[in-house]
Amino acid sequence: MTTGTGTPADMRAHEDSDACPLCGAPEAAPHHRDGVRAYLRCAACGLIHVPARHHLTADREKQRYDLHNNDPADAGYRRFLAQLLEPLALRLAPGATGIDYGCGPGPALAMMLEQAGFPMRLYDPYYAPDPGVLRREYDFLTSTEAAEHFARPDREWQRIVSLVRPGGWIGIMTSLHDSVPSFADWHYKNDPTHVCFYARQTFEWLADRHRLMPRILSDSVILLQRQ
Repeated sequence: MTTGTGTPADMRAHEDSDACPLCGAPEAAPHHRDGVRAYLRCAACGLIHVPARHHLTADREKQRYDLHNNDPADAGYRRFLAQLLEPLALRLAPGATGIDYGCGPGPALAMMLEQAGFPMRLYDPYYAPDPGVLRREYDFLTSTEAAEHFARPDREWQRIVSLVRPGGWIGIMTSLHDSVPSFADWHYKNDPTHVCFYARQTFEWLADRHRLMPRILSDSVILLQRQ
């Protein structure tokens, strides 16, 4: 569940500028530099992003993802995912249909939701690249540890919202940068496939932009209801 989404070529086709890749603000300010990577922060939406010139190639990115060991049978991993599953399931009607967006090579959350009675579809550009699942709407969408990989978060979020029916739910897991005392010491930024880092401000901006009702449940679990 740690892969970016959208086609790999599309993800890197955008202009390599310092503009915010989410809200389009013309210039994000330098926030941090770590080795060769720069991190820029947008005052308008709060997103911290790594400019495209520092992103991995698609081949190197997938090599990193192939190393992930997200075993659906691992009890600790299931407890981790339950942080999203439990509050989301409480808000879903019986038999609600969902899509796991950016499911990665081990779609554990989708399996858990299926076991709870919610039929699921999968999408991932590397591991489940079925465009057919993107041509319908769902009662809910989950995306766990994927949003930080979005090279084009503007396009990804437009697609995410379009996949959910009015009144439906979007469940996100990603660590918020405004929850840590020191960005420089934050381990989350050190993964070279992590290129977008969200704040509470970012989800408030997304809510305003896409007519969503946000519920930030913790430093890493966010629910958004489409209006």
